[in-house]
Amino acid sequence: MKPIYIVLSAIAAIILFVFLGYYNMYNKAVNLQEGLDEKFANVQAAYQRRADLIPNLLETVKAAAKNEKDILMQVTQARAGIVEAKTPQDLELMGRKINTAINLAYEAYPQIRSTQNFSEFQSQLEGTENRINYSRDNYNSAVKSYNAHIRGFFARFFLDKEEFPRKEGFKASKGADEVPKVDFNAQ
Repeated sequence: MKPIYIVLSAIAAIILFVFLGYYNMYNKAVNLQEGLDEKFANVQAAYQRRADLIPNLLETVKAAAKNEKDILMQVTQARAGIVEAKTPQDLELMGRKINTAINLAYEAYPQIRSTQNFSEFQSQLEGTENRINYSRDNYNSAVKSYNAHIRGFFARFFLDKEEFPRKEGFKASKGADEVPKVDFNAQ
């Protein structure tokens, strides 16, 4: 075989090797970038879930607690015979209520479920925040993989920096590192 063919074959092999290397590098960058966009969309979906779910759950718990409070107040007042006696009929009615209250002394009060509802609300809130944190962690992991790939030795020279810009992961907002104070007496 002539030396010229050997040189041409070697040059063609090098060109093919460079082309396939670039092709692989470019496709991997595209896949990582698309995966990164998907992870960010998952974070946004978790935020939307929180925005949709939490206010509705909160209103449900508040309404249930108010309803139980009203029922408990009515039952307690009826059993205690709290009635302002203004007429003889009121006095007679109060006497009957007191007798009834004595007979009902052994009855059970309505079950209070607002504490359970509040506990379930806390659980949903914690679960939602955990989903958001999980999505953020996945996004940050995808950012790391993407940035490591586009900043690699050969990728740095061959990939367009405008098409494949460096990405930033989620960072804590200012003051998030401070421990929040919980005050149950605040109005």
